[in-house]
Amino acid sequence: MEVFSYSFILLLPLILLPLYFFIKFNHQNKHNNPPSPPKLPIIGNLHQLGKPPHRILHELSQKYGPIMLLQLGSIPTLVITSAEAAEQVLKTHDLDFCNRPPLAGPKRLTYNYLDIIFCPYSEYWIEMRKICALQLFSVKRVQSFAVIREEEVSAMMDSISSNSTDPIDVYKMLVSLTDKILSRVAFGKSSRDHFSEGRLHQILNEVLAVTDGFSASDYFPSVGWILDRITGVHGRIEKCFHAFDEFFQQIIDLHLNPEGHKLEHEDLIGVLLKIKEDGTSAVRLTNDHIKAILADIFVGGVDSSAVTMNWAMTELMKNPGEMKKVQDEIRSHDLRMKGKIEESDLHQFLYLKMVVKESLRLHPPAALLLPRENTKHHVIDGYDVYPKTRILINAWAIMRDPKYWDKPDEFIPERFENRLIDYSGGQNFDFLPFGRGRRICPGMNMALISIELILANLLYSFNWELPEGMKKEDINTEESSGLSAHKKFPLELVPIKYIYDGKLISL
Repeated sequence: MEVFSYSFILLLPLILLPLYFFIKFNHQNKHNNPPSPPKLPIIGNLHQLGKPPHRILHELSQKYGPIMLLQLGSIPTLVITSAEAAEQVLKTHDLDFCNRPPLAGPKRLTYNYLDIIFCPYSEYWIEMRKICALQLFSVKRVQSFAVIREEEVSAMMDSISSNSTDPIDVYKMLVSLTDKILSRVAFGKSSRDHFSEGRLHQILNEVLAVTDGFSASDYFPSVGWILDRITGVHGRIEKCFHAFDEFFQQIIDLHLNPEGHKLEHEDLIGVLLKIKEDGTSAVRLTNDHIKAILADIFVGGVDSSAVTMNWAMTELMKNPGEMKKVQDEIRSHDLRMKGKIEESDLHQFLYLKMVVKESLRLHPPAALLLPRENTKHHVIDGYDVYPKTRILINAWAIMRDPKYWDKPDEFIPERFENRLIDYSGGQNFDFLPFGRGRRICPGMNMALISIELILANLLYSFNWELPEGMKKEDINTEESSGLSAHKKFPLELVPIKYIYDGKLISL
């Protein structure tokens, strides 16, 4: 009897093992998982990701379909490259797909998700989003900063005019301008003057480098933190955090103790400090809340606007017919008394608005929308998507898909002439430069009005030429690596002052 019992124990695994695989096989067959590329042990599909990631993912999706499941380390990741599937995620099931996955860099830089962009979906996020919508980025608030935008743009025009006809690095010029505008909007003029100009942008450059880089803990949450410390990623994140924290704390202290510095207007820090003091919000604001929101504003505002305008100028230089058309439109309005474009003029420039839309279609600053994470099981286009799946929507690929766009790789602003596409609503999920749904970019309106104002003045005040010996065919449109679709090689242009005498001429 003992011998029989011992033999049965030894044979039991051999009996149960086939049964286990039979049950597992049948269980898996009951689910309809999206197609996936072959993966390696441990790292999954990480080895297949290259740079720029939106192009690599687009190539994979052409082979495996518009809904594709990758295993990035230990993280299941759904990649979407169709407008129909994007609509299901961003509209039909938006509530269950609007969470954010935990990411090491954003977690630290936002004071453990006290911000808006990376904060998980919760009652806290709803309240903070309300503050942004009603207090920081309302139409009235955005309009109140018109004078600041116009003054800074006018100063840039004067600076360009006073320089020689040497080539100008367009991106550097634009990122400096957006830095100045946002600094005054957020901190006030006295605060900006109190600190060294460009200091915040230096910090932002490092932040963007860190967030665009590889963090092991984002793909291997249980053990990746060890690798991040060995590779120095953790140290770089900490350095960025302390630089941000010190800078923002000094600005807050200056607002609390002005020391004779008079603020020119109620800036965004002032608005948040007032909410903190009044206690009118359901969330009791602290300085860390304020710093986290400011980090969102600068990380999401300074660089992305400059990138968009840089690409717009690139495309116009490559397409002289479109350049002439937009300049003729702007210069056809009688501005002799002002000599510049003001925000009250912008509604007249319909072709300029088409140019901006077409630039955003071809070169969205967030080529991959910020990742989401679903909280419930859903079926998307017939495929099962389980909770805790990371969702990547390839906006760049969708906005270049020939299924939705005629001649998708060509710069054709006129395509928007008879196609009414709203940035934030409607049924057009083939146009997603700012995302959609609950997680749509909260600063979209402020960004758009700045972009239109700056481009209008650049195109009105100057004719732009390529450096001597260079042709439009020589303009390189290759993108740099990273999540933000920067132009890899600088766009350098020569400004020629436009002189108005009743005709469209330049000297």
